Amino acid sequence: MEKQMILFMQFYKYIIRCIFIIFMLAACNILHAQEIDILLKGGHVIDPKNKIDSKMDVAILQGKISQVAPDIRIENARKVIDVSGLYVTPGLIDMHVHVFMGNDLDAYIANGPTSVAPDGFTFRAGVTTVVDAGSSGWRNFRQLKVQTIDKAQTRVLALLNITGTGMVGRFEEQDLTDMNPVMTAYMINKLFPDIIVGIKASHYWGDFSQVDRAVEAGKLANVPVMVDFGEHDPPLSIESLFMKHLRPGDIFTHTYSYGPTQRETVVDENGKVKPFIFAAQKRGIIFDVGHGGGAFSWRQAVPAMQQGFKPDVISTDLHTQSMNGGMKDLCNVLSKFINMGMSLQDAILRSTWSPASVIRRPDLGSLSVGSDADIAVLNLRKGDFGFMDIRGTKLKGTQKLEAELTLREGKIVWDLNAISAPVWDAK
Repeated sequence: MEKQMILFMQFYKYIIRCIFIIFMLAACNILHAQEIDILLKGGHVIDPKNKIDSKMDVAILQGKISQVAPDIRIENARKVIDVSGLYVTPGLIDMHVHVFMGNDLDAYIANGPTSVAPDGFTFRAGVTTVVDAGSSGWRNFRQLKVQTIDKAQTRVLALLNITGTGMVGRFEEQDLTDMNPVMTAYMINKLFPDIIVGIKASHYWGDFSQVDRAVEAGKLANVPVMVDFGEHDPPLSIESLFMKHLRPGDIFTHTYSYGPTQRETVVDENGKVKPFIFAAQKRGIIFDVGHGGGAFSWRQAVPAMQQGFKPDVISTDLHTQSMNGGMKDLCNVLSKFINMGMSLQDAILRSTWSPASVIRRPDLGSLSVGSDADIAVLNLRKGDFGFMDIRGTKLKGTQKLEAELTLREGKIVWDLNAISAPVWDAK
């Protein structure tokens, strides 16, 4: 009898334990269903870092990605947005912009009218993070931070110009005495390591001295260097630049520029990609588009794409002298590559996870659970479109990428067709 009672008590405890577990699981499911601020429902997710390329739902809680999965239940989600037929991607990263806008009317890019305020030009293109490409140097970076970085809703990171005064003007950018690797590295390592992600060398008329000083600073700060290498007469060897002066991980911007009297091109006059270009990319040199107002030509880009030479990063070189010409915004530039034969998946890779990797920010460029809910919802439209390079010539295309919805840290910051809004009712 006593043995039976012991067995009964053990069985009773087992039943109670099972009921408790079932109750807790049910409670967790209820809590989980409640813990969704925004649910993006029915879209096709492209997340290159996490190798997702399929129909998935994306759940957001407290500004973070909380779940990416098929058919997430909508019960108790505070807001459900139907994104069926659209592509859901990480917020786009534009790795080459100029946003040091200011009122120095004698300046070019640094604190001048050629730079733009980021929020007016980012979200409408699905961009949530930009990298200011060397507008400021160590002498005036803090002004850029106060005027733009601290006030923008867009995440603004920066490359620090090797010239202390940044891009005030072409003459100032020739001053070798103002190219101080120690002070440049100090500004990065000691003061702003979370904001400054690299170094920029640009617009130098002389030999390789500017590049070498930028690389020296890059070594001291352990960050990559971006080179705008295009104002030498006669042109300097880009093969020497790639193989002797830059390191793997350093960046060559304005890849598809055509200005053979000032800079050697990647595609020769017979339309052939120079063999050392492939070798340089294999070595680890990063090729950035940097479209800009004068640095993207079909006669370079089309044969390069046809021969399998793709950029590592697709960027705009956004400023007032580029955004109203051949370069409209990042979606327009991505559309150009899609119409040259690049897959949508490759284009998204080169504007999300690839730039995040280049600037060594693995927390960006993906929809990983726990990461900031920076998201672009894109529409790939079909039709009859035209795309222009900086020389005013047109490439016809049948596909055009357009940002329908943009979220920055879980907040809706752009909604082209009000897909997140309730329908107005006059009653």
